[in-house]
Amino acid sequence: MLDMGFIRDISKILNLLPKKRQNLLFSATFSAEIKELAKDLVHNPVEVSVSPENAAAHTVEQWIIPVDKSAKTNALIQLIKRNNWFQVLVFSRTKHGANRLVAQLDKAGIKAAAIHGNKSQGARTRALQEFKDGEIQVLVATDIAARGIDIKELPHVINFDLPNVCEDYVHRIGRTGRAGSVGEAVSLVSLDELDLLIEIERLTQAKIERRILEGFSPNNPLPDIALKAPRKPKKPKTPKADSETLRTAQPQRQARPQGRDQGTKKSADNPAKRRRAPQRRRQSPPKTD
Repeated sequence: MLDMGFIRDISKILNLLPKKRQNLLFSATFSAEIKELAKDLVHNPVEVSVSPENAAAHTVEQWIIPVDKSAKTNALIQLIKRNNWFQVLVFSRTKHGANRLVAQLDKAGIKAAAIHGNKSQGARTRALQEFKDGEIQVLVATDIAARGIDIKELPHVINFDLPNVCEDYVHRIGRTGRAGSVGEAVSLVSLDELDLLIEIERLTQAKIERRILEGFSPNNPLPDIALKAPRKPKKPKTPKADSETLRTAQPQRQARPQGRDQGTKKSADNPAKRRRAPQRRRQSPPKTD
């Protein structure tokens, strides 16, 4: 909620609550920026970590299918049909991409529905319920649904597109393997998403297994890059002090006593550096006859 821009709404709710209370904050990921926001919501907090930071659940089997970008849709269709998968949650990066993918899946005989920001709350609730009841085989969602969907024993999550924010990967695949159940998370990754993949592996500190889907070997394979250490979070910038604060902070200089000292100082100055004001020439009075 903090990461998705609801900080003002949360602050309004907190102002209506009793002053004496207990606040608890839960998250699968906890970036430095969110920690800074959370400081204003908690008082003398105790942090409890049940797993390594930014790590996926051990009950989720993760793997990657390297594939050309133009072949992603057909690869997804074949992956679902060959394995006879039902209740498949697919993540798309954009709303238009989600709608387009639903149309292509329906055309291939796979009943699908989309949920994203352009759908009404009623349409989203209806699609999610049909998915839970098994009436819909595939639910295509954008990241708006990555952190709110709770489907009991969801078996499959597929990243049709990798997320732009690497922390969202952990939230996406966290829809499966919940409450001790097992699940699998598959990502269709093309060469243009290599930088996103590197960021995800750097965040989770885990090399994700690569598997080739028969008939979809990419023309542009993914290079095997060594796992890099996670980046250190940037320290928040301290605000610069204004000029009034600086004037107050600086020690006051003692004024020199008036008298010979000042005259001595003036005489010690370099006269060559002084600029004399130009003197006007006196005009002689006009001659009279």
